[in-house]
Amino acid sequence: METLELLRAGKLAGSQRLNLSCGLTEIPSEVFELAESLEILDLSRNQLHSIPDEIANLKKLRAIFLNNNQFEQVPEVLAQCPSLSIISLRSNKISHINEATLSPQLRWLILTDNQLEALPVSMGNLGKLQKLMLAGNQLRSLPESMTNCHNLELLRIAANQLDTFPEWLLSLPRLSWLAYSGNPFCDTFQGRQVGSSSDASSLSLVPWTHLDVGEVLGQGASGIISKATWKTAPEAAQDVAVKVFKGSLTSDGFPADEMQACITAGSHDHLISTIGKITDHPEQKEGLLFPFIPPSYEKLGYPPNLDTCTRDTYLPDAAFIIPTILKIVKSISAAANHLHEKGIMHGDLYPHNILFDAEGTSYLGDFGAASFYDRTHKTIAPALERMEVRAFGCMLEDLLDRCTSGSDPDAVSEGTVNQLRQMQQRCMGMVLGDRPLFTELSAEIDALL
Repeated sequence: METLELLRAGKLAGSQRLNLSCGLTEIPSEVFELAESLEILDLSRNQLHSIPDEIANLKKLRAIFLNNNQFEQVPEVLAQCPSLSIISLRSNKISHINEATLSPQLRWLILTDNQLEALPVSMGNLGKLQKLMLAGNQLRSLPESMTNCHNLELLRIAANQLDTFPEWLLSLPRLSWLAYSGNPFCDTFQGRQVGSSSDASSLSLVPWTHLDVGEVLGQGASGIISKATWKTAPEAAQDVAVKVFKGSLTSDGFPADEMQACITAGSHDHLISTIGKITDHPEQKEGLLFPFIPPSYEKLGYPPNLDTCTRDTYLPDAAFIIPTILKIVKSISAAANHLHEKGIMHGDLYPHNILFDAEGTSYLGDFGAASFYDRTHKTIAPALERMEVRAFGCMLEDLLDRCTSGSDPDAVSEGTVNQLRQMQQRCMGMVLGDRPLFTELSAEIDALL
């Protein structure tokens, strides 16, 4: 409410960002007085159901967030905003999108948790679209016109009503991060590997009372991760991380699918692998146990921002020497290969989901966007793996862009850098079939060590 009072008093003139979440039923007229400056407008968690035409006067507006409101349609007037490239309408009541509603300028569209049964054919006109979030709707198909969305890199279609996998997605040259779990087609699409892992059958069942839960280590869309002590015997204990799932829809899909992927993935030296499953939670919640990763490990990167859209961000002083880069990519290519051998696509292979230490020892985690597929399918299986290889290539590109010699000017081998650059370019090639598989990448990396 304080921000609203400042706005009405004229004390926010020249503001580039504005956040108003105070039960609004209409947009205050004073918002439109910021036409010459406002770039990011967040009107989430209100009671809005429409937007006045004056919004088009916000000539510099590039991002608008309308999450958790009462919209039943995407406001058509948003297409009149000349600079708008990011629209978020998560958790509304949207059941329909008119053909002329979406501007070709869009780069990032979030429609998670709505009531959409279909998308307009005009989706194919969104040639600049890079990120599209559609999880938690009622979509029965996707328009094939979207084959024209050549810049689409991240797509979330989990938790919908798709009866068949849209195979034309495999023709999108930049698609790298895909999540589709929780659709009807998944029952037949994923093959026989789900739940058949020996790791799953040997998973320890851990009563909640055997855990001494301590500090919160992190909180994601699907659950809360805390440090805990697992009392394995009367006088024995080990430090673990426990993730208690919230049970609600996330931007990537259902937590139950994430749990299944974690369990089926089994154990690997460079995965944050599941070591137990919680039973008897006091609130009947589901949860998994993972090894506790010591504080000496840190995130390799940080999530994308409004400018980078699909690419991770890094601390300003982030720098990596070649031996560290080689160790990271060796670890992650091996982990990804392990997953794909089990018919699991990670779906979110990003540096911000990787923990590493000063030596480059790395662990891949966060299975929130993971999807299963039939590893025996002769065309779809290698295509999905090569799709994820592009995500690996993006990570490698980031690391090479921040390559340094450190304190030793001879530490950067120009020949090794050139070979890694060639590998990165092959991973990110526009022709999916020309990209290497993870087994090939692992062999090439081993040859450089």
